[in-house]
Amino acid sequence: MTATAISPWRLTLAYALDLAAGDPEWFPHPVRVMGIAISAGERRLRSARDGRMGRTFKGAALAGAVVAGSWCVTRAILRRSAKPDSRRSVLVEVVLAWTTLATRSLLSEAGAVLAALDAGDLDRARTRLSRIVGRDTANLEEGEIARAVIETVAESACDGIVAPLTWLAIGGVPAAFAYKAANTLDSMIGHPEPPYRNFGRAAARLDDAANLLPARLTALLIVASAFLAGYDARSAWRVWRRDGGKHASPNAGQCEAAMAGALGVRLGGVNQYDDKPVRSHLLGAEGRQAARTDARGALRIAATASALAFGAALFCCAWRARKSGDLAR
Repeated sequence: MTATAISPWRLTLAYALDLAAGDPEWFPHPVRVMGIAISAGERRLRSARDGRMGRTFKGAALAGAVVAGSWCVTRAILRRSAKPDSRRSVLVEVVLAWTTLATRSLLSEAGAVLAALDAGDLDRARTRLSRIVGRDTANLEEGEIARAVIETVAESACDGIVAPLTWLAIGGVPAAFAYKAANTLDSMIGHPEPPYRNFGRAAARLDDAANLLPARLTALLIVASAFLAGYDARSAWRVWRRDGGKHASPNAGQCEAAMAGALGVRLGGVNQYDDKPVRSHLLGAEGRQAARTDARGALRIAATASALAFGAALFCCAWRARKSGDLAR
């Protein structure tokens, strides 16, 4: 196998570790390091004195440096750990791969919102929801909280599960780290509003490109998971194909539309960001208003999709290992 490929059993260990441990807050997660690097680069590069082209160029330089740097540093760490001790190499690669995955974290955070709703604690549900969505949550009622949970679970199934597994299967841990860097850049500076409209343009486009295949794979996995979990797979396929391109994001709409069809609910509409209403196209407009039971269904579908995505990634890694004659690595 190539130096960047991950073996099937190391991928299995990383996935199992994610399911068991999630993303503990005490752990020095590499994404936090990426965030520090992005913030430092932004302070040095972004200036109100720059023109439109200057801001765009500097933002592109920052995005390229962070993504390339993440790939290079990760590859160097793997190579260095492999030289003196193969057991240390296993530990390093498995732990690094684990940090790119977020199945347990996604299900736990979304589940905590629903647990608060079950307890009748609307304020706590709003507070927990604010940890996983960017919209204003202070005044949301239960139906809007359920919709927000479904939308973020659908989108995060791509960002936190399917996309990392896809890039792990394609290029190993360095590729998955480069993906996480692109995703972190988009969340921090890839906004269409000032002051990031030009500075964050390259970051947003880079994240769109990195998620182009994974988002469609996620939508397909949601359709398959809807069938396996007893939801409406036919409607998931129909609404995905009809409404997937209506979202402002070329990728998020794919996942959300499939989830809307699977659950028979209506997603999209008006959200508040910094006390300003932002209207988006409806996905599954003929569906009912989302309820707490639908949000729980989204968690079941996401968990099933995670298992299917892992199985597909494992198959790809095993096929590559078998082809290279390095299945025991």
